[in-house]
Amino acid sequence: MLALAAISFWARRYAKTAHSFTSGGNNFPAILIGFLLMSEFIGTTASVGTAQVAYKQGISSAWNLAALGVGFVLFAFLMARRFKDMQENTISGAMARTYGEPVRFATSVIMIFALQIVAISVYTSGGAVLAGLLKIDRTLAIVIVGVIGVLYVSLGGMRSVIYTNVLHAMVKYLGIAIALGYALSKVGGYEQLHARLPASMFSLTGVGWGQIGAWMVAGVGAVLATQYVVQAIATVPDGRRARAASFYSALLIVPFGIAAAIVGMCCVLLFPNINALQAFPTLVASMNDFMAGLVVAGLAGSLFGTISALSMGTATLIYKDFYARFFQRDKTDEVSALRFVRIATIVVGLIPIPLAVASTEVLNVTFLAKSLRATLAVLLLIAFYAPRFGSPRGALASILLSLFVTIGWYLAGNPFGIDNAYVALAIPLVVMALSHPFRGKGRVAAGVKLEHGTR
Repeated sequence: MLALAAISFWARRYAKTAHSFTSGGNNFPAILIGFLLMSEFIGTTASVGTAQVAYKQGISSAWNLAALGVGFVLFAFLMARRFKDMQENTISGAMARTYGEPVRFATSVIMIFALQIVAISVYTSGGAVLAGLLKIDRTLAIVIVGVIGVLYVSLGGMRSVIYTNVLHAMVKYLGIAIALGYALSKVGGYEQLHARLPASMFSLTGVGWGQIGAWMVAGVGAVLATQYVVQAIATVPDGRRARAASFYSALLIVPFGIAAAIVGMCCVLLFPNINALQAFPTLVASMNDFMAGLVVAGLAGSLFGTISALSMGTATLIYKDFYARFFQRDKTDEVSALRFVRIATIVVGLIPIPLAVASTEVLNVTFLAKSLRATLAVLLLIAFYAPRFGSPRGALASILLSLFVTIGWYLAGNPFGIDNAYVALAIPLVVMALSHPFRGKGRVAAGVKLEHGTR
């Protein structure tokens, strides 16, 4: 924590304007950004949530993180170079180039909403860990998590996020390695684990193909259309290194998911009949103080790394798409702009706290947010590779429908056994296809300039 504070104060001198606060610069090496991207996605939800599902359904819970690895590979091939070549560090800005300004604002709204949902799940899992370890009230633990995370990221901006997340990534890998080694030693090794648990716990498809497919849609969609991924990619020098950073992230994420799943499975034998959400925290609480301290440091790194990315991404969207366009009277007033983006970072970090207090389903809530981003991923792919398909009005309708229908589907309990991720994937495909016959009128009305010089 002292190291994080020192990095944040050091980075503060580079955050003299709103632009430098939200961009951090553009000369960071690919491996550094690879660690950043990995750290942003591997929050406490990844360790606590994966262990929670593994406690009930086994090794197949690792698919929820393997899906992110697949997503980063696809991002490397399909989008990394394009985003870098566009010199654009917001998804809404990229969408506006093809579909116009109304889609910019709709994209910002759905992205902000999705990132805030993720923040709720991160605070929930982080509070569960802190409450279990310190023997304090869960609500108080969530408040502590939110306040500390917001304060440190509001100091140094994007540069602070990059360097602190590299530290987070290293410490969280150390933490999960210690937790895995300790758990396996307590059950007598992997062979004993395999012998004592039902064979179904080791099935790679134990959660079901429907769930795996839903995780894949949501995970890939989240990577392809998440604000802080684009913001991170914008900090490397060129498209080649943007692609390399994405590959590094994929290589780092998948092993983490497997380790967290095995930890959850070990907890079935070590702590039978506990609340599955408490599997990982209960294991840590059973360690000696030194080992527990190292694992908690890793969990703290997971927690604050994700919080910093969520706060920075959300604040950047609010600043660029709303404040700078509608409320900043003097475009040269950098003092007011910097003050606004700092305050926005704090506010969006504090809003999820009361909602996190009422949340318990960590992984399900996280994947609802990823499902919402799947809609944006489809629209981005269409904008990049088939810009003449559909229409600006169709893109706008897709985003608005996805926001309400996907959430409604989730709240209804995924009727007919169809996961909300599939709903989010289908909506833009159907709506854009239906709007395609009317593309000429919509594009002329919007005055949108498309790829390849067409209008």
